[in-house]
Amino acid sequence: MRINPACAQDTPELRHFVGGKPVPGTSGRFADVYDPSSGTVAARVPLASAAEVAAAVDDAARAQREWAAWNPQRRARVLMRFADLVRAEEDELARLLSSEHGKTIADARGDIQRGLEVVEFAIGIPHLLKGEYSDSAGTGIDVYSMRQPLGVVAGITPFNFPAMIPLWKAAPAIACGNAFVLKPSERDPSAPLRLAELFAEAGLPPGVFTVVNGDKEAVDALLDDPRVEAVGFVGSSDIAEYVYATAAARGKRAQCFGGAKNHMIVMPDADLDQAVDALVGAGYGSAGQRCMAISVAVPVGEATADALVAKLAERVRELKVGASHDETADFGPLVTADAVRRVRDYVGIGVAEGAELVVDGRDITVPGYENGFFVGGCLFDRVGTDMRIYREEIFGPVLLVARAADYTEALRLPSEHEYGNGVAIFTRDGDTARDFTARVNTGMVGVNVPIPVPIAYHTFGGWKRSGFGDLNQHGPDSIRFYTKTKTVTSRWPSGAKEGASFVIPTMS
Repeated sequence: MRINPACAQDTPELRHFVGGKPVPGTSGRFADVYDPSSGTVAARVPLASAAEVAAAVDDAARAQREWAAWNPQRRARVLMRFADLVRAEEDELARLLSSEHGKTIADARGDIQRGLEVVEFAIGIPHLLKGEYSDSAGTGIDVYSMRQPLGVVAGITPFNFPAMIPLWKAAPAIACGNAFVLKPSERDPSAPLRLAELFAEAGLPPGVFTVVNGDKEAVDALLDDPRVEAVGFVGSSDIAEYVYATAAARGKRAQCFGGAKNHMIVMPDADLDQAVDALVGAGYGSAGQRCMAISVAVPVGEATADALVAKLAERVRELKVGASHDETADFGPLVTADAVRRVRDYVGIGVAEGAELVVDGRDITVPGYENGFFVGGCLFDRVGTDMRIYREEIFGPVLLVARAADYTEALRLPSEHEYGNGVAIFTRDGDTARDFTARVNTGMVGVNVPIPVPIAYHTFGGWKRSGFGDLNQHGPDSIRFYTKTKTVTSRWPSGAKEGASFVIPTMS
């Protein structure tokens, strides 16, 4: 990202979205937004100052009081209309998203669809907000609970899913009666800004969904503002830990998700062709820029490993890398030139560490897009657990093969890694799969499923340094995270005088 003090006259300038409408930035600071396929600057986005963030939170706090008074069914109807509007504009929104991120248009549609699935879950908010009731818990005493919104909440979301993750966070928060302030990635902000416009078209009151573009200054302003009751974050583990610790120190709720090093165990009895298909799609889709990407294949036994690597090498060499709008491309460019340098550096580190580079895609060129941010598929074999390329997240189209002598070693590798986001096992043996799912030390597990992203009405979240906080994204956890529980003990006396009691009440 390059920060500019001012915008060039001929480059489009994006805006924030505050009070139900686009508003220009006033800080005087801007960041370049690139078209990753061509490597050219497509727009500039304003970076909010702390004062701009405070003004946006002011507006959100005013709007939230009225929004919380709407009954849940009425709030759900706004989400219904919003979902219809997004579906009607899905192709255009996918092209917009693809042009700034670099993922293929087909993959961008998936980004949008997975976000909409959480919107559809949140439409059921009248049922999800129901409390509990105990009749006659004591003589003439009833006890019941209710879920109430927190107030103003914030989401700080990453570049790799510019539609999905904002919707994962915003839809449950808004449905519960909160106002939501989004700080999207400054690398690809146009899709979130368009979603804000569609929320307004759907009838969401001004201020209930706000987009403030920015960098660390905006993040810290949200963390410091006492009116922001909760913060959700997705990004690198170091920043996730910082956001979590800072939010917690200021008395806020926080759910913060970080990096990953997702393993896929390939047992000797697995269907090898299915396993290779899974690894190629999960390892190289979206150029590997997914927190749920499979980045480590763990074949069990030398014979399995030799056969797997031979099939993988052939497939990886055949992968087509192209511009994001190329419908024949398997994956597109990385998001920035810095991302390209990072991936190339890691491949060089792997070679220096002694891993076997089976396929080297570092120097790929896409005809007609020579300045684009492209890296081809890379494949390493014989990767050791002490190597940096194994320990650290690369976030690019690089798949590692870490051979395991037996099942026990294969189970140990993901369980002992510092990241614990997702893992998969490919096998035809039910006993092995059952043992693996029970014992592996990660938050999400796939059995013959390479990318185990739960459906919208279950929760998404990793363990260890992949997740900070007690509650996960979407599903029932999201309702718990965005509401506070109030419990009422109610008694209607008959009128008879009973005198004062000086002992703690019991159910006797």
